[in-house]
Amino acid sequence: MQYSFAFIIQLFSGFLQTGAPFGNHLMASDDAKEPLLSLSVDASHQFNEKNLLKRRRYPRSINGAPSLRIDIPNKNVIESLPHPDLISAQERFSFKRVFMFFGIYLSAGTLCFYLVRHQIKGKKTSGILDAIYFCVVTMTTVGYGDLVPDSTLAKLLACVFVFSGMGLVGFVLSKAADYIVEKEEILLVKAIYMREKVGPAEILKEAESNKAKYKFLTVLTLLMVLVTVGTIFLYQFEGLDFIDAFYCVCATVTTLGYGDESFSTEGGRLFAVFWIVMSTLCLAQFFLYLAELYTENRQRVLIKWALTRDLTTSDLEAADLDNDKVVSVSEFIVYKLKEMGKITEEDISVVMEGFKNLDVDHSGTLTTSDLMLSESPQAQT
Repeated sequence: MQYSFAFIIQLFSGFLQTGAPFGNHLMASDDAKEPLLSLSVDASHQFNEKNLLKRRRYPRSINGAPSLRIDIPNKNVIESLPHPDLISAQERFSFKRVFMFFGIYLSAGTLCFYLVRHQIKGKKTSGILDAIYFCVVTMTTVGYGDLVPDSTLAKLLACVFVFSGMGLVGFVLSKAADYIVEKEEILLVKAIYMREKVGPAEILKEAESNKAKYKFLTVLTLLMVLVTVGTIFLYQFEGLDFIDAFYCVCATVTTLGYGDESFSTEGGRLFAVFWIVMSTLCLAQFFLYLAELYTENRQRVLIKWALTRDLTTSDLEAADLDNDKVVSVSEFIVYKLKEMGKITEEDISVVMEGFKNLDVDHSGTLTTSDLMLSESPQAQT
C-alpha cells in the first residue's frame, strides 16, 4: 500500500499549494490523536524483489517514501478531456430557467385562483390582481388572512400551490438570489475601498478571500433597503402609522403574517407582488449567510489553532502513516490538513481506492498504459 500512500501525499501537497477547498468538515480537537488511516495491506498489491527489478523503478523522496510519477498523456488524450470553459458554461446559472418556472407558477396560480375568485372571501380589489397577490402570499407562506379560501376546491388548490410554491422558493428562487448577491458583493467591496487606490485584481482577491463576509454584508444591506422601502410605502400609500407599517413589514418578511395589517389597496397589492418575494427571500439568504459566516470564522480559528499549537508524542504517532517511526514532510502535511478539517479519513480512503483501480500493473505509478488497461474489458471484469 506504500505506493497508494505516495499518491495521497503528492495529491494533498498539490492541494496545499493551490489552496483549493477539499472539504468543509470541522474536526474536533480530539481527532488529532486518532490515526489518520488504518493501513491494511492488500495481498494483491504485494510484490517481491524479483518483480521489482522487472518493473519500472519510481523515484523516492528524501525520507524513502515512494513518490508518484504520472506519464503525460499524448495530445489526443488531452484534447478528449472536457474544456474548463465548457464546464463553466454548462454550470452557469440560467435566469431564463428561473423566470420560466416562476412564470409557470404565477400563470397557473393566477388562472386557478381567478376562476375560483368567488370561492375566496376577504378584502378584494380586482380579480386578476387579487389572484396574483393571493398566489404570491401563498407561495411565500406569508398568509395574511385578508384573502382566504372559502370552499373545498379553493382550499385544495391552496394546499397544492403552497407546497409547490415552497419548493420553487427553496430550490429555484433562492439560487437566483444567491447568484445575484455574489454579483453584487463586488460592488460592495468597491464601495468599501473606494477611497483607497485598489485595483480590480486586489478587489477580486479581497472578495474571494472573505466571500462569506461580503455576501453577508451585501444581503444585510439589501434587507435594510427592502425593510425601509416597505415601511415607507405602507406609511405613505396604505395609510398606516409608522409603527404599524414597520410591524407589518416585520410580520411579512418573517412570513409571520398575523393578518391584522396587510396590503389592501390595488396599488399596495401590485407593490406587494414584487416586494414580498424579494424581502422574504432576502431574509432567508441573510440567515443562510450568517450561518456560513459563523462556520467560516470557526474554521479559521480551528486552522490557526492547528498551525500554531505544540505537537505531542501522540501527534507524531498519529501522523506516521507508514509506521516507520519517522514523520516526513508529506506525512506532516496530510496530518495537518486533516486536523484543520480540510480532509477526512474517508477522503483519503476513496482516493487510495481510486488509485488502486487505475494502477492495473501494481507498479506504484500511473502511465497511459495503466489508463488503457483499466478501460479494457478484461480489466473491468
